[in-house]
Amino acid sequence: MEFSQPNDDNLSLARFESMLKTNNVLFFDSEEFENIIFHYLESGKIPLAKKAIKMGLEQHPSSTNLCLFQTEMFIIDNKFDAAEQLLNQLYEIEPNNEEIYIQKANLLSKSDQHEKAVGTLLTALDMVKEEEGVAELYVLIAMEYLFLEQFENAKHYFQKCLDINYEDYSALYNIIYCYDYLGEGEEAISFLNSYLDGNPYCEIAWHQLGIQYYAIKDYDKALAAFDFAIISDDTFVGAYLEKGKVLEKKKQFKDAIENYKITLALEEPTSFALLRIGYCQEKLGNDDLAVQSFYKTVHEDPLLDKGWIAITKFYNRKKNYQKALFYINKAINIDGENVVYWKLYAQINHRLNFIEEAEQGYKRTIELGNYELSTWLARADLLIALGEYEASVLNLIQTAEFYPEIAEIEFRLAGLHFVLHESSKGHYHLKNALLLNPDFKYILEELFPKVLQKPSVQQVISKSKNSAI
Repeated sequence: MEFSQPNDDNLSLARFESMLKTNNVLFFDSEEFENIIFHYLESGKIPLAKKAIKMGLEQHPSSTNLCLFQTEMFIIDNKFDAAEQLLNQLYEIEPNNEEIYIQKANLLSKSDQHEKAVGTLLTALDMVKEEEGVAELYVLIAMEYLFLEQFENAKHYFQKCLDINYEDYSALYNIIYCYDYLGEGEEAISFLNSYLDGNPYCEIAWHQLGIQYYAIKDYDKALAAFDFAIISDDTFVGAYLEKGKVLEKKKQFKDAIENYKITLALEEPTSFALLRIGYCQEKLGNDDLAVQSFYKTVHEDPLLDKGWIAITKFYNRKKNYQKALFYINKAINIDGENVVYWKLYAQINHRLNFIEEAEQGYKRTIELGNYELSTWLARADLLIALGEYEASVLNLIQTAEFYPEIAEIEFRLAGLHFVLHESSKGHYHLKNALLLNPDFKYILEELFPKVLQKPSVQQVISKSKNSAI
């Protein structure tokens, strides 16, 4: 249904759109309507496609192709019963029309009946003679197998499509996706090398080959593959980016920067490239250039958490905690639900000895789902420092639900219960802690030195030592 006469087709489009504006009814033959509808569907202008289908069927109610477009609209609108009814009517008229089977398969797929969709497409395959049509059906069958997570079958049909049309890069990408899902990295490399034997200037295949070599840490071969991708297409931004990543792994930071800079010249600056340049500059000791790149990163994409994290950690490493806090606050103002931001916020405030702010940061971090032991323990210690002993106990009881039988938790609970004058509970947790790992006794020395001096506590510790001997 593609346009074969651009001038005539443009004229048809102009006449149709003029008709919509003036409400004058003009006549179009069915093929003109098909081309108009196809154009709107390809352009994503669904409402105009629907109008063209409606008017086309009013003028050509018996046109099978226009009816097939109508079934496609029904399926898009989730009107599955109407689509099925129309397809059944069309089947009665033209039982050997492969397009009817393709739309039936589309309907079955949308209804999550992918096995039946495959069967229907295989039936259609017997009716198609042209290679182009066969290749399109292979892709549709392969996609149904993807839905079924039958990746070997999907790979088989994508391969059959490539056998007909080696330039179908969508099929090429999907084959690699299947290999990746199946964990068949070596097989993917063999496939790509074989493909490149017949298509040595395919930048997509070289790019994918480089990614496969990168995954198995064969950086020299990855670099060579990305170089061939660039030779095949010296404007291939993805190849320069991947080459930059490889050069970073090889600690060739200046060369990596050059490749990232090429991508900035080829297209609009990307936050990824700017971020990587920043990391490379920092590795080279160029702190001013590094932080400039990080600033550009967040300017380019304020929602990119990696950019804000990079700036914050940069100042953290330089022990410039005030600036680190300034930037993490800016990040939180943009996205207050980012758990990494809150953990950094807590850590920085902790280093600045802003105890209340740090405790609130760890609390928010936990609320957002960070259940690392270090987070729970840091909050517990801050609550102790604030004199919030009961809150610290509750925090540690929650921690123990995630991390049972941990000496670090038990020693803290022991100390807290002694401070709260709950000696029996204190002794209980102290004995548990000593059984689990007596080496963590230093927790009492650091957090509860007065508790450690208690004779009853010393007695329990002494008994534990003697029993260990």
